[in-house]
Formats: sequence, C-alpha cells, structure tokens
Amino acid sequence: MKLKSFIEFSIYGLKTIFFKNTNPILATIILTDYCNLTCKHCAVNNIDKIIHPYEDIKEEMLKLYNEGVRILFFCGGETLLWNDSGKNAKDLIAEAKEIGFELVNIVTNGTIDLDIKEADIIFLSIDGTKENHNYIRGNTFDTILENVEKANDSNICVYMAINNRNYKDVKELCELVKNTKNIKSISFNFHTPYEGTEDLSLSREQKIEVVNTIKQLMKEGYPIFNLYSALDYYLDNNWNRPCKQCLVVENKKRFVCGRCVEIDGLCNECGYLFAAEFALLFGGNPKIIYETLKTYLKFV
Repeated sequence: MKLKSFIEFSIYGLKTIFFKNTNPILATIILTDYCNLTCKHCAVNNIDKIIHPYEDIKEEMLKLYNEGVRILFFCGGETLLWNDSGKNAKDLIAEAKEIGFELVNIVTNGTIDLDIKEADIIFLSIDGTKENHNYIRGNTFDTILENVEKANDSNICVYMAINNRNYKDVKELCELVKNTKNIKSISFNFHTPYEGTEDLSLSREQKIEVVNTIKQLMKEGYPIFNLYSALDYYLDNNWNRPCKQCLVVENKKRFVCGRCVEIDGLCNECGYLFAAEFALLFGGNPKIIYETLKTYLKFV
C-alpha cells in the first residue's frame, strides 16, 4: 500500500472512531448483471442483462470521489463482460485511478483474461475443490487456473463463498492458493440466503467448524485475507449493521452496505465477512484495527 493511501485511510479511521463519522469510504459499482455463468448460489445474475452506460458509471465515480469514497470495487454479473462506448473494465480501473481513488479492485469469475495489472486486487471466485466448484459454477475450474497461470502481473485474491456443499473444502483450497503461482491470498464469505438459494445455507454447527478451520489455518500462516478476531463476531452474529461507511451503486440507485439490506430479514443472515470486518473496524474495535493494519499492509 502506498504511504499516501495509508495516511489518508488512517485519518479517515480516526475521524470515524472519535467523531462518529459515517461518510462512506468504500463503494461498489455494479457494471452489469449480465453473466456468462448461472451459479447455484447467485440470485442477482442475468435478471435484466443490462450493460450500464459508460457515461452513467463515469458520473457515479466522480460523485463518489467527491463525497469522500477512496476504495472502489467494480462488480457484476461478470464484471469483465462490461463494454460500452469503446471502453472496457480495464479502462474504468485506469480512469478511477486518474480520478484519485486510492484502491481500485475488481470482482470476476475468472473465465476471462485475468491479466489486469490496472487493478489493486482482483477478487477471483473459486468455490471449493474442482468437483464442488464445478457443481456450483459449471465446468470452469480448469479454465480459471489456466487464466491464473497467464496473469503474471496481477494481484489475485481467491474469493470463496462457503456453503453447505463446499464447506469442507476450505483447507484444500487454501493449499491450492498457497502453492499456485500468481495467487497471493484467499478471502472467505459465508453464503447469504437470497430467495431461491436457501438450500445452500450452513447450519450453526457447520459455521463453527468452518470458523475453527479458518482460524487454525491463519495460525499456520496461510495467506488468508480476513481478520482473525472478526470470525467470532460473525459466528455470534454480533456487529452493527448496515455498515454506513460502505455503499453499493447499481443503475444510479444506492444501497447502504449492500443490496440485501432492502430484503426483509436478510441483513440479519448476512454472510459477507467484509461487512462484519468493516463495521467492527469503524466501530473502533482495537483488535480489529490492529489486524486490519497488519493484513492490508501485507496483501494490498
């Protein structure tokens, strides 16, 4: 992480903790809901198959920056399928950097070229070992690893959504990440049961098993891009939500924290570990502050 970014984030953190600042620092712009996959856990793909216009996205980027957002994610659908006015997702990343965003990240399913050196972090979806990943996402596991092998200049973080089908794959996927060239880290979320995907929900016993596994792997030095102390808060479902410092923007509509906030009861079943981590961080939890500094300086 650049020194300038570190200083700016530190100042924002102090204002948030001591002056109860709730201005957003992180935003995700949904470029499209169009996707080339139909993953079993996903309830937001190919609803309208809309490619949102470049001018609208550029306008939103400028608004977000002027409002104080400094961490920007581009997401889909499949983010890398976005193309409009002769621009692609790589162009958007470059423009976001020119505007002044300190960190610009992208989320992708990995079936398209991963040589995206423009992004600070590429969050790459792999949902378990080959058998379970292909069951959830279709026959894409080998294609993804082939694309990883060619992405020599990219900072790739594997992004696993843990559900009751793949929850025993956590350690094996960590081994894959640790031993695969061009993958730097792995981060975990738990399944959020959007309508139609409830059958993939984990029981509390399964969640306990997974949390204990992840904590042990962290102790053993695996490159896990999550916060150790936040896992227990997640397990106890004990953090303030929605996280007001985070936004999701889709087609000029804004959601505080995430799109699930508007679905009755779903916020309380949130599986997004980053949401819990940021809520705890901005709430001034000392352990989380320390672990955030240590983790982000290592992987960003």
